[in-house]
Amino acid sequence: MRGCDAAYYLVHSMASRGEQYRERDRELARTFARAARRAGVARIIYLGGLGEMHKDLSEHLRSRREVENILRHGADDMDEGAPAQVTVFRAAMILGSGSASFEILRYLVERLPVMVTPRWVRTECQPIGIRNAIGYLTKCLTVRETVGATLDIGGPDVLTYRELMRITAQERGLRPRVVIPVPVLTPKLSSYWLHLTTPVTASVARPLAEGLRNRVVCRDMRAAELMPQRLLSAREAIRKAIDNVSLKRVETNWSAAGVVPGDPEWAGGTVFRDRRETQTDASPAAVFAAICKLGGGNGWYAVDWLWRLRGVMDQLIGGPGLRRGRRHPDDLRYGDALDFWRVIGFERDRRLTLLAEMKVPGVAQLEFVIQPNDASNPNAGCTVLQEAKFQPKGLLGLAYWYSVLPFHAFVFSGMLRGIVLEAESGVGDRIAREKRAEQSSTRAASTSHRRSAAATRAGR
Repeated sequence: MRGCDAAYYLVHSMASRGEQYRERDRELARTFARAARRAGVARIIYLGGLGEMHKDLSEHLRSRREVENILRHGADDMDEGAPAQVTVFRAAMILGSGSASFEILRYLVERLPVMVTPRWVRTECQPIGIRNAIGYLTKCLTVRETVGATLDIGGPDVLTYRELMRITAQERGLRPRVVIPVPVLTPKLSSYWLHLTTPVTASVARPLAEGLRNRVVCRDMRAAELMPQRLLSAREAIRKAIDNVSLKRVETNWSAAGVVPGDPEWAGGTVFRDRRETQTDASPAAVFAAICKLGGGNGWYAVDWLWRLRGVMDQLIGGPGLRRGRRHPDDLRYGDALDFWRVIGFERDRRLTLLAEMKVPGVAQLEFVIQPNDASNPNAGCTVLQEAKFQPKGLLGLAYWYSVLPFHAFVFSGMLRGIVLEAESGVGDRIAREKRAEQSSTRAASTSHRRSAAATRAGR
């Protein structure tokens, strides 16, 4: 943070196991406040949650309030530096493609024509479009009155969750959904229900479900007076989010959030390996493009029914299963979620490493390495190495590895054959060319922006 005038705090640890997220939130906020104070940061801008403080406030929203207090006062015991001024924005549901709240809403509407729901579908909330939320977060830097202020932000509509589902169904062109609220679905049961019907895991769904029982409406619209902008209606925000999903313009997704772990505490033991390789005349770029199409709606090139079965089994025991899909049909980035995998290594046209986030008694990785036959000639073909690695935890881990080993012969060999066939079909080369053109366009736009900014400064 050294040299920074302002710092944004957008961290939320509700994906931690069980009830640990509140303590984890406190720990992270204290660390951030201390670091900001040592670095001499003048302002902290924090995005929290709406909801009046009372005894029925959910654990999720209480945690948001605790973080506010810690950022303001949690580092007062330090002797060095002055505490930062904290601007707090409190929001209800943020409507934007890729957000956990919106994905729950979208998947419920798309998958369930008839829903038995908890009572919280009748609770009022005041959602805000993502571009309006970002507008407030950025504009506050230039508005002096926001320094040290606590501001509620929301769109122009106050709606129930049931009404949001109705609007989403209309914007998706679906028939009206039948919603039957029942009193017996507790937040815990609701989280399991959301886990089974949407891509959001129970650990994330539970705090969200608990928060939905509280009415979350702005007490005033002072933020809109200090930083005027055109506020999108809930219908407009939902329409734009759905359009982004349809046009594959989702830049980030809730599933990419979370820890990308290094070595586990019990690392250092035996690592089992299933290594395969093959030669192809396709270029490294074409092979890498074919590898990057794995998962989601594209499938896994071989015995997809086995992957789906494994996904269902994982979902039933609390894992993500295959529901998360992928952010984009043929583009991957470091940190992306890919069904029940996560991208933890990414070197374009050279290497892709996936870490398993399914429920397994150990640590599993799947890695692809591309070695060109002639580095000076991209059309000379390449060798494709595919390696599945598993580090078992205890006897159960050993039993797991040997139980799945018989399936590797046709699962992983079929996947490798499919990757090569895809690359040699010409599709991989086409995708690779499109990626290179996109990167060139981005670099050109960035250069143009820098030149324009330099010209503006020179004019001043």
